Amino acid sequence: KAVGQVVETAVKSKKRKAKIGPAEQFVKICQDELESMMEFEGEPVEFAKRPKPTGIMMVGLQGSGNTTTSAKLARLLETTNARKPLLVAADVARPGAIEQLQVLGEQIDVPVFSIPGGMPLEICKSGLAHAKKLKCDTVIYDTAGRLAIDERLMKELDEIRNAVDPQNVFLVVDAMIGQDSVKTAKSFHDLLGLSGVILTKLDGDARGGAALSVREVVGKPIVFAGIGEQIENLEQFHPDRMAGRILGMGDVLTLVEKAQDAVDEKKARRLEAKLKKNKFDLEDLRDQLKSLKKMGPLQSVMEMVPGMGNMMPEGGMGEGQERQLQRMEACIDSMTPKEQI
Repeated sequence: KAVGQVVETAVKSKKRKAKIGPAEQFVKICQDELESMMEFEGEPVEFAKRPKPTGIMMVGLQGSGNTTTSAKLARLLETTNARKPLLVAADVARPGAIEQLQVLGEQIDVPVFSIPGGMPLEICKSGLAHAKKLKCDTVIYDTAGRLAIDERLMKELDEIRNAVDPQNVFLVVDAMIGQDSVKTAKSFHDLLGLSGVILTKLDGDARGGAALSVREVVGKPIVFAGIGEQIENLEQFHPDRMAGRILGMGDVLTLVEKAQDAVDEKKARRLEAKLKKNKFDLEDLRDQLKSLKKMGPLQSVMEMVPGMGNMMPEGGMGEGQERQLQRMEACIDSMTPKEQI
Protein backbone atom coordinates (compact mmCIF):
# COMPACT_ATOMS: atom_id res chain seq x y z
CA LYS A 1 0.00 0.00 0.00
CA ALA A 2 2.92 2.33 0.71
CA VAL A 3 4.53 1.80 -2.73
CA GLY A 4 3.88 4.70 -5.08
CA GLN A 5 2.35 6.97 -2.47
CA VAL A 6 3.30 10.65 -2.51
CA VAL A 7 5.07 11.52 0.73
CA GLU A 8 3.80 14.73 2.25
CA THR A 9 6.53 16.57 4.10
CA ALA A 10 4.16 18.70 6.18
CA VAL A 11 0.61 18.43 7.41
CA LYS A 12 -1.67 21.02 8.98
CA SER A 13 -3.50 20.23 12.19
CA LYS A 14 -5.52 22.85 14.09
CA LYS A 15 -3.60 25.74 12.47
CA ARG A 16 -0.26 24.12 13.32
CA LYS A 17 2.21 22.68 10.85
CA ALA A 18 3.98 19.41 11.58
CA LYS A 19 6.85 17.92 9.59
CA ILE A 20 6.57 14.26 8.63
CA GLY A 21 8.73 11.92 6.58
CA PRO A 22 8.41 8.56 4.81
CA ALA A 23 8.95 6.65 8.08
CA GLU A 24 5.99 8.35 9.80
CA GLN A 25 3.78 7.83 6.76
CA PHE A 26 4.70 4.14 6.61
CA VAL A 27 3.89 3.67 10.32
CA LYS A 28 0.54 5.41 9.76
CA ILE A 29 -0.30 2.99 6.93
CA CYS A 30 0.63 0.05 9.18
CA GLN A 31 -1.54 1.40 11.99
CA ASP A 32 -4.54 1.89 9.68
CA GLU A 33 -4.20 -1.67 8.37
CA LEU A 34 -3.90 -3.14 11.88
CA GLU A 35 -7.01 -1.25 12.96
CA SER A 36 -9.02 -2.45 9.96
CA MET A 37 -7.95 -6.05 10.66
CA MET A 38 -9.17 -5.91 14.27
CA GLU A 39 -12.25 -3.71 14.05
CA PHE A 40 -15.78 -5.08 14.16
CA GLU A 41 -19.30 -3.72 13.85
CA GLY A 42 -22.12 -4.15 16.31
CA GLU A 43 -22.23 -4.69 20.06
CA PRO A 44 -19.72 -6.92 21.88
CA VAL A 45 -22.50 -8.88 23.63
CA GLU A 46 -25.60 -10.21 21.86
CA PHE A 47 -28.57 -9.83 24.21
CA ALA A 48 -31.58 -12.14 24.01
CA LYS A 49 -35.08 -10.70 23.68
CA ARG A 50 -36.73 -10.28 27.06
CA PRO A 51 -37.95 -12.09 29.10
CA LYS A 52 -35.47 -14.75 27.95
CA PRO A 53 -32.17 -14.42 29.89
CA THR A 54 -29.00 -13.78 27.89
CA GLY A 55 -26.51 -16.65 28.13
CA ILE A 56 -22.73 -16.08 28.10
CA MET A 57 -20.48 -19.14 28.12
CA MET A 58 -16.85 -18.58 29.11
CA VAL A 59 -14.29 -21.09 27.80
CA GLY A 60 -10.49 -21.24 27.58
CA LEU A 61 -7.28 -22.92 28.66
CA GLN A 62 -6.41 -23.23 32.33
CA GLY A 63 -4.60 -20.16 33.65
CA SER A 64 -6.11 -17.75 31.12
CA GLY A 65 -8.24 -16.10 33.80
CA ASN A 66 -11.70 -17.57 33.05
CA THR A 67 -13.07 -17.23 36.58
CA THR A 68 -11.80 -13.70 37.25
CA THR A 69 -12.90 -12.55 33.78
CA SER A 70 -16.40 -13.97 34.36
CA ALA A 71 -16.75 -11.80 37.49
CA LYS A 72 -15.23 -8.76 35.72
CA LEU A 73 -17.71 -9.18 32.85
CA ALA A 74 -20.64 -9.46 35.29
CA ARG A 75 -19.59 -6.19 36.93
CA LEU A 76 -19.09 -4.45 33.56
CA LEU A 77 -22.53 -5.48 32.26
CA GLU A 78 -24.16 -4.47 35.54
CA THR A 79 -22.58 -0.99 35.58
CA THR A 80 -22.62 -0.10 31.86
CA ASN A 81 -25.67 -2.00 30.54
CA ALA A 82 -27.85 -2.02 33.68
CA ARG A 83 -28.06 -5.83 33.53
CA LYS A 84 -28.84 -8.14 36.45
CA PRO A 85 -26.32 -11.00 36.06
CA LEU A 86 -26.04 -14.42 37.70
CA LEU A 87 -22.66 -16.19 37.84
CA VAL A 88 -22.80 -19.98 37.46
CA ALA A 89 -19.82 -21.82 38.99
CA ALA A 90 -19.42 -24.79 36.63
CA ASP A 91 -15.65 -25.22 37.11
CA VAL A 92 -15.51 -28.34 39.30
CA ALA A 93 -12.09 -29.42 37.98
CA ARG A 94 -9.88 -26.76 39.58
CA PRO A 95 -9.68 -26.80 43.39
CA GLY A 96 -10.97 -23.56 44.85
CA ALA A 97 -12.52 -22.27 41.60
CA ILE A 98 -16.07 -22.24 43.00
CA GLU A 99 -14.95 -20.52 46.22
CA GLN A 100 -12.99 -17.97 44.17
CA LEU A 101 -16.07 -17.10 42.12
CA GLN A 102 -18.19 -16.82 45.28
CA VAL A 103 -15.70 -14.38 46.83
CA LEU A 104 -15.62 -12.30 43.64
CA GLY A 105 -19.43 -12.40 43.48
CA GLU A 106 -19.63 -10.99 47.01
CA GLN A 107 -17.21 -8.18 46.09
CA ILE A 108 -19.43 -6.99 43.23
CA ASP A 109 -22.74 -7.97 44.88
CA VAL A 110 -23.69 -10.47 42.14
CA PRO A 111 -25.34 -13.81 43.06
CA VAL A 112 -23.35 -17.01 42.38
CA PHE A 113 -25.04 -20.37 41.74
CA SER A 114 -23.27 -23.65 42.51
CA ILE A 115 -24.08 -27.28 43.40
CA PRO A 116 -21.51 -28.86 45.75
CA GLY A 117 -20.38 -32.15 44.18
CA GLY A 118 -22.48 -31.56 41.06
CA MET A 119 -21.51 -32.22 37.45
CA PRO A 120 -20.88 -29.23 35.13
CA LEU A 121 -23.80 -30.03 32.80
CA GLU A 122 -26.21 -30.39 35.73
CA ILE A 123 -24.91 -27.15 37.31
CA CYS A 124 -25.38 -25.14 34.09
CA LYS A 125 -28.92 -26.46 33.49
CA SER A 126 -29.96 -25.76 37.09
CA GLY A 127 -28.22 -22.36 36.94
CA LEU A 128 -30.41 -21.30 34.02
CA ALA A 129 -33.56 -22.31 35.94
CA HIS A 130 -32.26 -20.50 39.04
CA ALA A 131 -31.68 -17.31 37.01
CA LYS A 132 -35.34 -17.32 35.94
CA LYS A 133 -36.41 -17.66 39.60
CA LEU A 134 -34.22 -14.71 40.66
CA LYS A 135 -35.34 -12.75 37.56
CA CYS A 136 -31.73 -12.33 36.43
CA ASP A 137 -31.52 -11.25 32.78
CA THR A 138 -27.93 -12.42 32.15
CA VAL A 139 -26.35 -15.80 32.99
CA ILE A 140 -22.55 -16.15 32.85
CA TYR A 141 -21.32 -19.75 32.85
CA ASP A 142 -17.78 -20.13 34.22
CA THR A 143 -16.62 -23.46 32.75
CA ALA A 144 -13.43 -25.28 33.65
CA GLY A 145 -10.24 -24.23 31.89
CA ARG A 146 -8.51 -26.95 29.90
CA LEU A 147 -4.84 -27.85 30.35
CA ALA A 148 -4.80 -28.75 26.66
CA ILE A 149 -7.29 -29.52 23.92
CA ASP A 150 -8.68 -32.63 25.61
CA GLU A 151 -11.39 -34.55 23.68
CA ARG A 152 -13.39 -35.60 26.75
CA LEU A 153 -13.41 -32.12 28.23
CA MET A 154 -14.21 -30.53 24.87
CA LYS A 155 -17.19 -32.89 24.54
CA GLU A 156 -18.38 -31.71 27.96
CA LEU A 157 -18.31 -28.10 26.70
CA ASP A 158 -20.29 -29.11 23.61
CA GLU A 159 -22.95 -30.74 25.80
CA ILE A 160 -23.23 -27.63 27.99
CA ARG A 161 -23.57 -25.38 24.96
CA ASN A 162 -26.33 -27.56 23.48
CA ALA A 163 -28.17 -27.72 26.83
CA VAL A 164 -28.21 -24.01 27.74
CA ASP A 165 -28.04 -22.55 24.19
CA PRO A 166 -26.09 -19.36 25.08
CA GLN A 167 -26.24 -16.33 22.79
CA ASN A 168 -22.51 -15.72 23.36
CA VAL A 169 -19.55 -18.10 23.61
CA PHE A 170 -16.44 -16.16 24.61
CA LEU A 171 -12.93 -17.61 24.46
CA VAL A 172 -10.65 -16.21 27.16
CA VAL A 173 -7.12 -15.94 25.76
CA ASP A 174 -3.98 -15.03 27.73
CA ALA A 175 -2.10 -12.33 25.78
CA MET A 176 1.16 -13.72 27.22
CA ILE A 177 0.95 -17.11 25.46
CA GLY A 178 1.50 -15.51 22.07
CA GLN A 179 1.06 -17.58 18.93
CA ASP A 180 0.02 -20.74 20.83
CA SER A 181 -3.32 -18.98 21.23
CA VAL A 182 -4.01 -19.43 17.51
CA LYS A 183 -4.16 -23.23 17.71
CA THR A 184 -6.24 -22.99 20.89
CA ALA A 185 -8.71 -20.53 19.38
CA LYS A 186 -9.19 -22.62 16.23
CA SER A 187 -9.92 -25.82 18.19
CA PHE A 188 -12.51 -24.08 20.37
CA HIS A 189 -14.11 -22.33 17.39
CA ASP A 190 -14.38 -25.52 15.31
CA LEU A 191 -16.27 -27.25 18.13
CA LEU A 192 -18.30 -24.48 19.77
CA GLY A 193 -18.63 -21.72 17.19
CA LEU A 194 -17.18 -18.81 19.16
CA SER A 195 -18.93 -15.45 19.09
CA GLY A 196 -15.95 -13.46 20.38
CA VAL A 197 -12.60 -13.43 22.17
CA ILE A 198 -11.59 -11.80 25.46
CA LEU A 199 -7.88 -11.00 25.66
CA THR A 200 -6.53 -11.00 29.24
CA LYS A 201 -3.33 -9.91 31.01
CA LEU A 202 -2.67 -7.00 28.68
CA ASP A 203 -1.13 -5.17 31.63
CA GLY A 204 1.90 -7.47 31.33
CA ASP A 205 4.88 -7.30 28.97
CA ALA A 206 3.07 -8.78 25.95
CA ARG A 207 2.22 -6.26 23.26
CA GLY A 208 -0.84 -8.25 22.20
CA GLY A 209 0.25 -9.54 18.79
CA ALA A 210 -1.87 -12.62 19.52
CA ALA A 211 -4.89 -10.37 18.95
CA LEU A 212 -4.06 -10.18 15.24
CA SER A 213 -3.55 -13.92 14.81
CA VAL A 214 -6.70 -14.92 16.69
CA ARG A 215 -8.81 -12.40 14.74
CA GLU A 216 -7.43 -13.65 11.42
CA VAL A 217 -7.71 -17.40 12.09
CA VAL A 218 -11.06 -17.50 13.91
CA GLY A 219 -12.72 -14.65 12.04
CA LYS A 220 -14.40 -13.53 15.25
CA PRO A 221 -13.76 -10.17 16.95
CA ILE A 222 -11.91 -9.47 20.17
CA VAL A 223 -14.70 -7.93 22.23
CA PHE A 224 -13.12 -7.20 25.63
CA ALA A 225 -9.63 -6.71 27.02
CA GLY A 226 -8.37 -7.41 30.55
CA ILE A 227 -5.96 -4.63 31.54
CA GLY A 228 -5.22 -5.45 35.17
CA GLU A 229 -5.90 -7.66 38.15
CA GLN A 230 -8.56 -5.49 39.80
CA ILE A 231 -12.24 -6.39 39.33
CA GLU A 232 -12.86 -3.18 37.35
CA ASN A 233 -9.98 -3.82 34.93
CA LEU A 234 -12.01 -5.08 31.97
CA GLU A 235 -12.93 -2.80 29.09
CA GLN A 236 -14.41 -2.99 25.63
CA PHE A 237 -11.71 -3.73 23.07
CA HIS A 238 -10.43 -0.72 21.10
CA PRO A 239 -8.64 -1.67 17.81
CA ASP A 240 -6.92 1.73 17.52
CA ARG A 241 -5.38 1.44 21.00
CA MET A 242 -4.20 -2.12 20.35
CA ALA A 243 -2.65 -1.09 17.02
CA GLY A 244 -0.67 1.64 18.79
CA ARG A 245 0.42 -0.85 21.44
CA ILE A 246 1.60 -3.43 18.89
CA LEU A 247 3.59 -0.77 17.03
CA GLY A 248 5.11 0.46 20.30
CA MET A 249 3.51 3.87 19.93
CA GLY A 250 1.96 3.99 23.38
CA ASP A 251 -1.67 4.23 24.41
CA VAL A 252 -2.43 7.70 25.71
CA LEU A 253 -6.21 7.19 25.97
CA THR A 254 -5.90 4.17 28.26
CA LEU A 255 -3.25 6.02 30.28
CA VAL A 256 -5.66 8.95 30.75
CA GLU A 257 -8.49 6.59 31.78
CA LYS A 258 -6.24 4.82 34.29
CA ALA A 259 -5.14 8.19 35.69
CA GLN A 260 -8.76 9.33 36.05
CA ASP A 261 -9.59 6.16 38.02
CA ALA A 262 -6.50 6.45 40.24
CA VAL A 263 -6.44 10.18 40.96
CA ASP A 264 -8.86 11.95 43.28
CA GLU A 265 -10.07 15.09 41.46
CA LYS A 266 -10.34 17.20 44.65
CA LYS A 267 -6.83 16.19 45.71
CA ALA A 268 -5.53 17.00 42.23
CA ARG A 269 -6.98 20.53 42.45
CA ARG A 270 -5.47 21.05 45.91
CA LEU A 271 -2.10 19.83 44.62
CA GLU A 272 -2.31 22.19 41.64
CA ALA A 273 -2.90 25.13 44.00
CA LYS A 274 0.06 24.06 46.18
CA LEU A 275 2.37 23.73 43.16
CA LYS A 276 1.44 27.25 42.03
CA LYS A 277 2.46 28.52 45.48
CA ASN A 278 5.64 26.39 45.42
CA LYS A 279 4.50 24.40 48.49
CA PHE A 280 4.84 20.82 47.24
CA ASP A 281 5.95 18.67 50.22
CA LEU A 282 6.83 15.04 50.99
CA GLU A 283 3.23 14.14 51.88
CA ASP A 284 2.16 15.31 48.42
CA LEU A 285 4.93 13.17 46.91
CA ARG A 286 3.68 10.14 48.89
CA ASP A 287 0.12 10.70 47.58
CA GLN A 288 1.47 10.83 44.02
CA LEU A 289 3.39 7.57 44.51
CA LYS A 290 0.19 5.89 45.81
CA SER A 291 -1.77 7.11 42.78
CA LEU A 292 0.95 5.79 40.46
CA LYS A 293 0.79 2.35 42.15
CA LYS A 294 -2.99 2.25 41.61
CA MET A 295 -2.47 2.61 37.87
CA GLY A 296 -0.73 -0.78 37.69
CA PRO A 297 2.81 -2.05 37.12
CA LEU A 298 5.32 0.71 36.32
CA GLN A 299 6.38 -1.09 33.12
CA SER A 300 2.85 -1.07 31.63
CA VAL A 301 2.25 2.58 32.64
CA MET A 302 5.51 3.71 31.00
CA GLU A 303 4.74 1.77 27.80
CA MET A 304 1.53 3.76 27.36
CA VAL A 305 3.55 6.98 26.98
CA PRO A 306 4.46 7.46 23.29
CA GLY A 307 8.20 7.08 22.69
CA MET A 308 8.91 6.03 26.27
CA GLY A 309 9.32 2.35 25.30
CA ASN A 310 12.59 3.11 23.49
CA MET A 311 13.95 5.13 26.43
CA MET A 312 13.49 2.46 29.10
CA PRO A 313 16.50 0.57 30.48
CA GLU A 314 17.45 -2.79 29.00
CA GLY A 315 15.10 -5.43 30.36
CA GLY A 316 12.42 -2.82 31.08
CA MET A 317 11.19 -1.49 34.39
CA GLY A 318 11.70 -4.45 36.70
CA GLU A 319 10.98 -5.18 40.34
CA GLY A 320 13.99 -3.06 41.37
CA GLN A 321 12.35 0.18 40.23
CA GLU A 322 9.03 -0.83 41.82
CA ARG A 323 10.84 -1.52 45.11
CA GLN A 324 12.56 1.89 44.98
CA LEU A 325 9.15 3.58 44.86
CA GLN A 326 8.00 1.44 47.82
CA ARG A 327 11.15 2.41 49.77
CA MET A 328 10.51 6.10 49.10
CA GLU A 329 6.95 5.74 50.38
CA ALA A 330 8.15 3.82 53.47
CA CYS A 331 10.78 6.49 54.21
CA ILE A 332 8.18 9.27 54.10
CA ASP A 333 5.79 7.23 56.32
CA SER A 334 8.55 6.73 58.90
CA MET A 335 9.25 10.47 59.26
CA THR A 336 7.77 12.72 61.95
CA PRO A 337 6.02 15.92 60.79
CA LYS A 338 9.09 17.89 61.92
CA GLU A 339 11.47 15.65 59.88
CA GLN A 340 9.30 16.13 56.77
CA ILE A 341 9.80 19.89 56.76
